[in-house]
Amino acid sequence: MRLEPLYRVEFAYPEGWSVELAGDHGTEWQDFYLAEGACAGRVAGRMRGANHPRRRADGTYCPDFQGVIETEDGAQVMFDWRGYGRAYPAGRRQIVVTGTHLSEDERYRWLNDSVSVGTGEVRSRPDDGRRTTAPSRVRKSSKRRPWP
Repeated sequence: MRLEPLYRVEFAYPEGWSVELAGDHGTEWQDFYLAEGACAGRVAGRMRGANHPRRRADGTYCPDFQGVIETEDGAQVMFDWRGYGRAYPAGRRQIVVTGTHLSEDERYRWLNDSVSVGTGEVRSRPDDGRRTTAPSRVRKSSKRRPWP
């Protein structure tokens, strides 16, 4: 199995909400963020989505992120990213995700039966303090399923 670069995505969360629940066993958070950004690479275009991560009591957050990439050539590619984000290092938290993609456009149907992995970091934007994730690199497994 080999990993091939798929795209790099950079985005910001212009709006977000959070609920904190404290109890006898610790504190957890449930967040909801709207995301806007762009992808560059083999899949390139405008990205929009929503992330509703859960943050565990140990500070690890678990992204649950769905959205769409509107490609430069007019296709729509939906994505689903899930994974783990470390609570450290402060200001540049690390993240790793698995991803799946779905498109009805013939040019991108090859994504429909592949699994991708992504790595990146979460940074605060110096100009306004809004959270952003950048850079994130998504790579696709080049191995096909052995069944039809």
